[in-house]
Amino acid sequence: MLFVNDLPRMAAFYSEVLGLKPIEETRLDTYVEFDAGPATFALHSIPVEMRCEIASPPQPREENPVKFSFEVQDVVAERKRLEGLGVTILERPWGSCDWVDPEGNIFGIFAASKGA
Repeated sequence: MLFVNDLPRMAAFYSEVLGLKPIEETRLDTYVEFDAGPATFALHSIPVEMRCEIASPPQPREENPVKFSFEVQDVVAERKRLEGLGVTILERPWGSCDWVDPEGNIFGIFAASKGA
C-alpha cells in the first residue's frame, strides 16, 4: 500500500500510465486497489491535515526505504513507452534505472520470467 496526497491523480497514473487494473469492488473515496498480477497494489489517501508538500516536478524520494517493482513483458519497449509519456527516469550508476511517479515515489520495472 502506498499512502498518497492526491488519490485521483495517483490512481490515474497507476491505471492509465502503468496499466494496472483498478478493482472496483473494493474502491472507496479514500482507497483504490489494483490487480497487479499475483499481488494487490493499493493506494490510500493521506488525511488532508497530514499531507506533505509535493514539488512540481516531484523530487524523487530517494530516502524512502520502499520501492515497488512491476513485471513487464519487454523492459526495453516499456522504458521507451514510459519515456514517451514523460515519466521521470533515474539512471543508476550500476546500469539500471528507476522511475518516479507524480508524488516522487520511486518504482522499478523488470522483465517477466521466460516461463510466465
